[in-house]
Amino acid sequence: MTTKYTKDHEWVRVDGSVATVGITAYAAEQLGDVVFVELPAVGRVVEKGGDAAVVESVKAASEVYAPISGEVVEVNTALTDEPAKVNAEPTGAGWFMKLKMKNATDLTDLMSEDEYQAYVKGL
Repeated sequence: MTTKYTKDHEWVRVDGSVATVGITAYAAEQLGDVVFVELPAVGRVVEKGGDAAVVESVKAASEVYAPISGEVVEVNTALTDEPAKVNAEPTGAGWFMKLKMKNATDLTDLMSEDEYQAYVKGL
């Protein structure tokens, strides 16, 4: 499985035609304690770079943007009851949604893990 990253601090992990989306550890750390997550409806079509979800912390509310275009096929309903999973396991159990990928070329301009780490160091 390949994981790619955006400059907005989302990650996308592709397995076949389905991509799991979440926010990075850096984003979770910047947000502080997550207290609420608004997930998209299953069946919703999201466009690359468009609003896909909302995450609220004690500090601020922030949009989660779709790193790729696709149809929402599953959401992590556990976050509704336990939004702190985003802080505890941002790249694991704290995932937000799974998308049926519309176009694999959406991945080409996303960063590898090494590129993302270098990008974050420069912030």
